[in-house]
Amino acid sequence: MTDLAQGPDAAEDDDALLDSYSRTVTRVAESLLPSVASLQVTGGSGRVAGSGSAVIVTPDGFLVTSAHVVAAGRGGQAALIDGREFEFEVVGRDALSDLAVIRGRARDLPAAPLGDADLLRVGQLVVAIGNPLGFAGSVTTGVVSAVGRSLPTRSGATSRVIDNVIQTDAALNPGNSGGALADSRGRVVGINSAVAGIGLGLAVPINATTRRILGALMSEGRFRRAYLGIVGGHRALPPRLTSQVGRAAGVGVTDIMAGSPAAEGGIRVKDVILDVDGQPLENSGDLQRLMISDAIGRPHIVRVLRDDEIVELRVIPALLEE
Repeated sequence: MTDLAQGPDAAEDDDALLDSYSRTVTRVAESLLPSVASLQVTGGSGRVAGSGSAVIVTPDGFLVTSAHVVAAGRGGQAALIDGREFEFEVVGRDALSDLAVIRGRARDLPAAPLGDADLLRVGQLVVAIGNPLGFAGSVTTGVVSAVGRSLPTRSGATSRVIDNVIQTDAALNPGNSGGALADSRGRVVGINSAVAGIGLGLAVPINATTRRILGALMSEGRFRRAYLGIVGGHRALPPRLTSQVGRAAGVGVTDIMAGSPAAEGGIRVKDVILDVDGQPLENSGDLQRLMISDAIGRPHIVRVLRDDEIVELRVIPALLEE
């Protein structure tokens, strides 16, 4: 009869693996728990208008949270795991990235190190730290389930898609929003934003794009975006045209806002935008990433495919007003 009993070496290997995993999570928790605050947001009447979490990013009082956490107020009360409490005010919020910066009336705060979400790989260990359901200093673990997800956002009549959102199975609950999603080295790679379902949490990535947004919110209280004023999406090109234009796809224009930079620049419905200043486009996200503050008021060369012909246009993006 075959012996199915587990040998001592296998048991020791399992223990070693568990110890390694536990040591990693414990190390991350110990390093980041002091840097994650619990927030109570107060509205105009002084009543509690919301709650959530925030991550300390500078010792002199700047914290990052989710824009929707502080949407209903201009300030509130923050509490740290070491017992310190202090008032904060909202410095700037950007609903279209679901990021906000607040300033606490405190000094010598333990700032969390920031990582780069663009380096994450599917299956990588991540640790979520926040204050779900009012339980301060909660830690959950999981893996990166997917990268490159999209999260629709809206501010008034303006809608936008946040690109490269991190999907994780680390347990997230109400109150986790604004908290930290960290890698195994304790670097914050995301700001927990939404619970899309059981075992499906989403976090706004910390990368070069969001660092620019956070820097602008700290210094100016807002993040300026350019816009062209088109509605469109991915449009595959017929095989007979791909070699001619050097592109397999572009952004097909389905609608244009009246009086917009696109309309004034000569872009038409049914055009397929191939590139902007030589930067190839395949979907609206590619175009969205080019519409940064530096693009406002500057002429850009936009190549479009129109009736099997390539047309070169000069378009000047304008400031996107929320």
